[in-house]
Order: sequence, then structure tokens, then C-alpha cells
Amino acid sequence: MSTTRPADAPGTPTGPADAPAVPTRLVVHALVREDGSVDAGELYEVAGALGMSDQQVRLCVKRLTAEGRFTQEGRGRRAVLRLTGTADAEAAGLPMVPEVAFVRHAYRQDAGLEPWDGTWRLFAFAVPEAARSARDALRDTLTSLGAAPVQGGLYLTPNEVGPYVRARAAELGVAAGLTCLTSRDLVVGGIAGPADLAARLWPLDGIARRYETLRALAEGPGEGLAHAVTLAAAFTEAMGPDPLLPPELLPTPWPGAAARAAAAAAWSRLRSAAAPEGPRLFRLYAEAVAGPA
Repeated sequence: MSTTRPADAPGTPTGPADAPAVPTRLVVHALVREDGSVDAGELYEVAGALGMSDQQVRLCVKRLTAEGRFTQEGRGRRAVLRLTGTADAEAAGLPMVPEVAFVRHAYRQDAGLEPWDGTWRLFAFAVPEAARSARDALRDTLTSLGAAPVQGGLYLTPNEVGPYVRARAAELGVAAGLTCLTSRDLVVGGIAGPADLAARLWPLDGIARRYETLRALAEGPGEGLAHAVTLAAAFTEAMGPDPLLPPELLPTPWPGAAARAAAAAAWSRLRSAAAPEGPRLFRLYAEAVAGPA
């Protein structure tokens, strides 16, 4: 039986035992510099620190070049990878960086600058089976914006995401099947208390555990690029499923704010120690976790 690890499989991460494993291709993206290049020597070194084999890295690079995302100049550890003209140079560093606008919103919530107005936003849609792909895409948009399903075709969130949802429905050509409404008197399955509703509709315990992992990693002694990549993966893993509920709806204590503060401090430390020509990951995260705008 072969023991070769798949090209995109994660290695063994540094940091806490439950720190997220990092897929190999995300390591490649994380090490893209401002000029769109990746130093292969640096790539192999960081991947090795994360528990990945040289063969795993070689297979991943081969796949990325076959997909047309990068070109390769030279061989082995002396090679240089470059983003192709068809790849978005800025987006190449973004698979591990959550949407900046939503990260900024989270930090504003942490600072008490986004109090809840007590209004629930509800979205219902009826899209025919013939437009199934559009229906699925609209559902994905709602869940990515933190809305929770209440029942078939009905989603709920306390946050004002209406403009994003309506714009996406129009883009998909299903605006006629979308209904948007608000409520300050909502009862779901006999539950009326806002915090109780939040506990029922969103997996808060699992999200809290991810933030606890992020905080432990951010407050740990790790340094260097391997630690930065693992921290980026942990930040994305915690923020990705977080609906960014207002503090009024969350359990107390809630670990999100402390974890984000620790992550911001860790990124400041890591960026100050990084070489000026280092990966653009440092700049992207510095922009994402900047204080409230």
C-alpha cells in the first residue's frame, strides 16, 4: 500500500493539538509575494515545518502549474513559481483571508460600535426546479452571509445583509422569487427570546471551540512563516462559519472577541518580524484585522 500523502492533503500543523491542518496548495498561495512570485526554497521549508513531505509539495506544484495558475522557472528548491496572467494576483493570496468588510464588522462589534437594533431580517425564496443552480447559489449566498435556515426556503439573520442578498438574486436572475421582510416579534417553534433563538439556529458551541483554538495559537510562542500560515488557517476556520451575531445574542463569556484581539496582536508581531519582501499574506491580514474603521 502506498504511503504517499495526496498532493493537497494537510500536513501536521504546529501549535495546539487541535490547530487546523493546512492543505498544501494553501501554503503555496500563502507564500505569494507582492510581485506574484513564490520562492520554492521557502515553500519547501515552510511545508516541511508543517509536516508535509517534499513529494507532497512537488505534486501540488505540478497540479497548480497544470491548472495554469502558476508557471515554474527552474527546478527543485531553486525554482521560482509565478502567477500566470490568467490568475488574479491579489486573489491568489486570499484563499486564507476572509472578506475584509466582514472581518472589519466583527472588530467593530467587539468595540461596541455595532449594537443590535432588535430587528430580525428574513429572506424567503421560491425558485423553480428549472433554475436549480441559481436557487442553490442564492442559498449559498445566504449561508455565507451568516443567515440560518428556519424552514424550507426561509432564512434569518439579525444583520443587515439585504443589499448583498438582493444584488445576488438580481445577478442570478431570480429577484422575482425573493421576498425580504423584517420582524421585531419573532417566534420559531415556540421560542421567542432572541438569545434563545440564536442558540437554537446557529452552532455556537462549535464556533466557540474554533475561537478558543485560534486564541491559544495566537497567544502561543510560535514565530516565522509556518506559524503565520497556521494562524491564517485558524483565523479563517474560526471566522468562516461565524454568523457574526451581535453580542446581545451571544453566550457570556463569548471567546470570539478575545480570540480576534489575540490574532490582531499576533499578526502585528509576525509582520514586524517578517522580511520586507515577504509574502503578501502579512499585508492582507494586517488590512483585514485592522481596528474599527
